Amino acid sequence: MLLNPYGADPVNLAADLVNDPPESPAELKARCDAAGLNVDRPVTGRDLEGARGLLADWVAVVDSADEDARAGLLNDLLERWSGHPRLIRHDDQGWHLHYRDDDVTFAGMLGTLISVGTALHLSGRGMDRLGRCAAGDCDRVFADTSRNGRQKYCSTRCNNRAAVRRHRAR
Repeated sequence: MLLNPYGADPVNLAADLVNDPPESPAELKARCDAAGLNVDRPVTGRDLEGARGLLADWVAVVDSADEDARAGLLNDLLERWSGHPRLIRHDDQGWHLHYRDDDVTFAGMLGTLISVGTALHLSGRGMDRLGRCAAGDCDRVFADTSRNGRQKYCSTRCNNRAAVRRHRAR
């Protein structure tokens, strides 16, 4: 069974890249490789700048206060970064959907994965499943992939620190 590459993984990758921005094309490529993205094209300085612009626009989606505004911003990303879906078969992977043309740059491919992945994440799990850490001293972005949809913190560490603060305050 081939899993949908546009699912939660690109949303988690986007959060990771926002929280710890890559400094070079080589670092961007390495981080995408580590996340399981098949990097089949060169990553250039223009791709790094394109990714930075994409992530700045994606953070606006994360920080949007209401569902309609969030949907509007995400629709703008989809219009800018994705193409008509098409069935594609690579040598040994079987048939799957691409939401982009084959000749896009690396930034274009990343933009497609993140915009379509975010749309699928929010429409499938809930429009409130992106956010910023609720810990007072942290503003990291996270994608809520929890089963119950009640994630408030970017990490277990922030969750535990907030719990200790609440306990001490009592």
